Amino acid sequence: MGGFFSATVAVARSSGDDQLRFFATCAGRLSAQMEFQWLFDGDASEQTKRQRASVVDILEAMTPDARGREILSWRIEAKQAQAVLLSRGTFDQDPRGARIANILALRRIDECRSLLLS
Repeated sequence: MGGFFSATVAVARSSGDDQLRFFATCAGRLSAQMEFQWLFDGDASEQTKRQRASVVDILEAMTPDARGREILSWRIEAKQAQAVLLSRGTFDQDPRGARIANILALRRIDECRSLLLS
């Protein structure tokens, strides 16, 4: 419960721009997670797909028209970063590096999922 409470409080106390960036980042991370799961865990990808849709709905409701390109950029950057972690966690030849990448990828996804009621 500490993780959920901490993330919820942090987002609630942040500025509008920080909240916008948080949801954009989560949309990107969840997109990468879903695509990765298509390859390795198809069943889990359905839940991630629903979570991603929820985050995108929130993000779209928050997004001012004039900032769409900037927000898309944040999403793409976060998606790429998450994809790199997932790839390293799966394919890195160094077991320690793979373990660290997996832990970081999981923490980032958990941070995003902690705000959803799925």
